[in-house]
Amino acid sequence: MSRHPYRRLRPARFALPEVGISESGNIRSLHLGSDTIQSSMNLDAPAELVLSYSRAMMAWLLFADTPAHITQIGLGGGSFARWIDAYLPDTRQTAVEINPQVINVARSLFELPFEGPQFDIVEADGAEYVKILRGSTDVLLVDGFDGEQIIDALVGEPFFADCRTALSEHGVFVTNWWQGDKRYPVFLERLCRVFDGRVLCVPAETHGNVAVLAFQHLPLQSRDALKKRAGKLAERYGLDFPAMLKAAATAPGSDWQWCR
Repeated sequence: MSRHPYRRLRPARFALPEVGISESGNIRSLHLGSDTIQSSMNLDAPAELVLSYSRAMMAWLLFADTPAHITQIGLGGGSFARWIDAYLPDTRQTAVEINPQVINVARSLFELPFEGPQFDIVEADGAEYVKILRGSTDVLLVDGFDGEQIIDALVGEPFFADCRTALSEHGVFVTNWWQGDKRYPVFLERLCRVFDGRVLCVPAETHGNVAVLAFQHLPLQSRDALKKRAGKLAERYGLDFPAMLKAAATAPGSDWQWCR
């Protein structure tokens, strides 16, 4: 694990949420200071994306080829790390996590990939860490939750601007929000301003979660091409990409004017 200098920016007295673990059948889940499930793992198939929001966050594959580097803000139980390691083995991953307890629990109980050149964990504040990235990551997966709500620092315009700077030329920003949050429309407005309206919303199958994608540049695929690509991706990865595409096309907040 890399120990990044940003790690201590928060005061030492700052109370990070306690990590809890639950199990139901073959599903092990991680909680942060509440009963809300933050991350889940199928003990019989660790690479499976158990939670619907995590599957929706893979919708970026509709628009991008296999990336060289993915940065994750929020490690959680390592769902993305395991899936990417299994299905995109040539992609280098960096997972940034501020809570050392989350890192320790994920390592011991959630079957993380081997840490080395292809997978690195950085103990740091993700909102600060992205500031050092300058066009050096192809996909940013942001899933920050403090046990009660989305972390404020991860939904502000300064953070979105830093993320845009961090992305490579054709990079994609992906985050997980909850439509029931009264601030959700404000978050969308901010993101649209920073990314010049190139934003798509992909509602998850359950619980009101939405994967929100923002693009450095306009994806060039037509809708017909996207439908064909969705079918091929579904066969390759076992995720319902056609349903994601359909959900995105009808979701409030999505701008399909550039995708005809």
